[in-house]
Amino acid sequence: MSTNTAIVIGGGISGPVTATALHRAGIDVTVCEAYPGPAYGIGSNLALAPNGVAALDIIGAGDPVRALATPISASSMSVNGKRFNLPGMTDIEPLRVIDRADLHRILHDAAVAEGVRFEYNRRLVEVEEHAGGVTAIFSDGSSATADVLIGADGIRSTVRTLVDPKAPGPTYLRMLSFGAYTDCDLDLEPERMTFAFGKRAYYLYWRMADGRISWGANLPSEQYYSLTEARSVPTEQWLARLREIYAGEQPGELLARSTTAEQLTVIGALHIMPPVPHWHRGRLVLTGDAIHAPSNTSGQGASMAIESAIELARCLRDIDDPTRAFATYEALRRPRVEAVAARVARMNQTKAAGPVTRKAMQLMMPFMFKRMDPEKTLGHEQRFRIDWDATVRPATVPA
Repeated sequence: MSTNTAIVIGGGISGPVTATALHRAGIDVTVCEAYPGPAYGIGSNLALAPNGVAALDIIGAGDPVRALATPISASSMSVNGKRFNLPGMTDIEPLRVIDRADLHRILHDAAVAEGVRFEYNRRLVEVEEHAGGVTAIFSDGSSATADVLIGADGIRSTVRTLVDPKAPGPTYLRMLSFGAYTDCDLDLEPERMTFAFGKRAYYLYWRMADGRISWGANLPSEQYYSLTEARSVPTEQWLARLREIYAGEQPGELLARSTTAEQLTVIGALHIMPPVPHWHRGRLVLTGDAIHAPSNTSGQGASMAIESAIELARCLRDIDDPTRAFATYEALRRPRVEAVAARVARMNQTKAAGPVTRKAMQLMMPFMFKRMDPEKTLGHEQRFRIDWDATVRPATVPA
């Protein structure tokens, strides 16, 4: 049985990309989103690697992203105030940093232009599988039926628990995230991002095309704050905490003191997803952060979600049996996304490094950078390209 219709749960990043690619594959698709409207204004900014932007080209969203994003073609690392320029790759498109709200709007508009339907206030509570397909049942008592249901509903995925009630949930990294765009007298090289390991907390910063400085902070915190919980705390209190943490740091102190409460975006707890044993069951399948969220350290979180969305659409386009299509999709994607997760697992630990570790990092970095080969470390990630026109060959489904 070929797949003719699909329901996508989640309207963030992977949902609209999945839906647009499915529509281009000839599949009628509806996106069901729990929020009352498009999810604009959630989070601050994110980075798209060259492979992610190339994947967006497949659905016609690459150039709109390039038009709004800040290109980052070089990077530096600062430890205890001492900065080192990192070696980079040649002959490759720069990293693109874009406001999350802008990316959501671009992806939503691309999907609507393609002919994708969006339905809001649709919070999934359960599913019913039957010979004719799968029926999604929502909290308001309404329902929808299609050949397959795709969970693109993020790190707290409801669909993941329906695929496997014993599936692991996200792991809290014991860090809280904040972002801001601010004006301050800081002379920064255009298109260069600096990753700073301060005395008390990690932060990063870069100059935007309009002259403002964008920066993000990761504060160590044993206490967990969800997005809702973090935003229930007055922003002025968080800003005071940031100014305390980065006091005496340069340029951390300047960035914190130049930022106003109106400019600060509170994001809350940072998470990663541990390996998820089951990506699909019957007519249900997962994509994006619901199965792989390697943390913002990777620079690949959104790009991996975009790639997976498009690969899933290719598999459903070329393989008639959904179960076999899902198995093929998992075989294509699991090794790649888990390799990225493994690479960044060690990097996450350095964000909360103590004074002894930071001193060792400062001493070792000149030697490490001389031996660093970015092409070997990152080339296979960033030069990866999906051939949309190539036919997907089915993987063998385990008995």
